[in-house]
Amino acid sequence: MVQSSAFSDSSLIGPLMVDVEGLTLTDEDRRLLANPLVGGVILFSRNYSDHQQLHDLILGMRRCNENLLIAVDHEGGRVQRFRDGFTRIPPMRYFGELYVSDKTKSIALAKECGWLFASELRAFDIDFSFAPVLDLDYGISSVIGDRAFSGDASIVSTLANALIEGMREAGMASTGKHFPGHGAIEADSHIALPVDDRPYHDIQAQDIESFKQVMAGGLNAIMPAHVIYTDVDDKPAGFSTFWLKDVLRKQLVFNGVIFSDDLTMEGASVAGGYAGRAESALVAGCDMILVCNNRAGVFEALEYLVQSNGKDIDSESSRRLNAMKGGEALTLPVLTLSELRKSERWLSATAALQQ
Repeated sequence: MVQSSAFSDSSLIGPLMVDVEGLTLTDEDRRLLANPLVGGVILFSRNYSDHQQLHDLILGMRRCNENLLIAVDHEGGRVQRFRDGFTRIPPMRYFGELYVSDKTKSIALAKECGWLFASELRAFDIDFSFAPVLDLDYGISSVIGDRAFSGDASIVSTLANALIEGMREAGMASTGKHFPGHGAIEADSHIALPVDDRPYHDIQAQDIESFKQVMAGGLNAIMPAHVIYTDVDDKPAGFSTFWLKDVLRKQLVFNGVIFSDDLTMEGASVAGGYAGRAESALVAGCDMILVCNNRAGVFEALEYLVQSNGKDIDSESSRRLNAMKGGEALTLPVLTLSELRKSERWLSATAALQQ
């Protein structure tokens, strides 16, 4: 299995996040996860059948690599990878609509929702969910749609901060996506290369505002969009030093993690093959790159990382990534799912959501 001398220190977290094939680990999966350049794994619906299976799968991953970050897209609504046996989380638009009629209730419920899904995931030793969505809903993007809280940046930031507060209380870090905003274009970056022709000052005044306000509240990580914003750059945001280094790091003084979006998406194809995509994302300023659902692409990206010997990897990236580990700031012990379901807070939170 390819490795790099740049990551011979076992305490460092590698810059590559990958996926695994199914409900159990294959021999190839185990070799891949043991590679020090692999610092994370993202779970999908195909990786879950029941509680015991998920527990065993994650335990097996930890045995391969104790430093591994384990993540999932579990934001609610259409994007909730684990359903049977987990609380069904509503789409974030629900909280935005409730906010119009009852601000206090909406904020309180968003916080409990964040705590609830984070607590259930942490019960299985999953470090974090890629949440929340901070895009504005312009009524245009089908891929964003009801995943967004609102089309109003102040409502988005208020509710996102509440959700994040709940996640934090459960020992889970947050990831805001998709910077600087994916909601104003119709094309889906999973299957196309979206282009946003709006002037930069419009994006700054509208879309970036929700990210800015949530950063002030303690956002841990950001995932940029595979979208080209033609007024400022000919590269998608995830490959753009302007968006990641000039805007995020310098102007907005963001010191958290920058995750690439999945480099197998069509919106990433502009950077060429997987070696080129990996290089472009890391040079632009990403701390960790995601390559999912394409094992050949994973190995191509790994080979690039070996050949580059870490030249494009920020020495601070591993330190930032460490802050994404579940329970880092938690003073109370993580409950098992059975213990969690007997707790007063879980019972009250699920009852409130069911109403």
